[in-house]
Amino acid sequence: MGAHKHIERTIGAWIASRYRSAAEIGVGSNTTAAGVIAAAGGNVICTDIRQPGGSSGVPIVIDDIFSPDMTLYDGIEVIYAIRPAEEMMPALIALARRLDCDLIVYHLGFEGYGNGGEIIDCGVTLHQYHRGQKPSKSVF
Repeated sequence: MGAHKHIERTIGAWIASRYRSAAEIGVGSNTTAAGVIAAAGGNVICTDIRQPGGSSGVPIVIDDIFSPDMTLYDGIEVIYAIRPAEEMMPALIALARRLDCDLIVYHLGFEGYGNGGEIIDCGVTLHQYHRGQKPSKSVF
């Protein structure tokens, strides 16, 4: 399990260095990446179809990616998912397009979706399936 935590810490650090606001979709009970983003001063929310047990220290909101509550994502610069089920991918891409924000996905192993998006090597392999057209507020 330690390797997985390394993966999430690496993803969280990469996102925290580039964005000020993020939403993790399908977080389950593993909030490691979101915790890294929050610890770096980023605004982060996590969503899942079910409320996980326990306390994570990171806000987790119940939301269905197939029928998202758009008000939850106001001001989000990036949405990301770690090991999402393949059937979630079209809904993730659609949400990123509606929000005009970046979409970053970490797949298990050599999985991918469609053309695989733009590959980002940050110590782990990430896939960027959508790039928002508005400039990141973190560069101003």
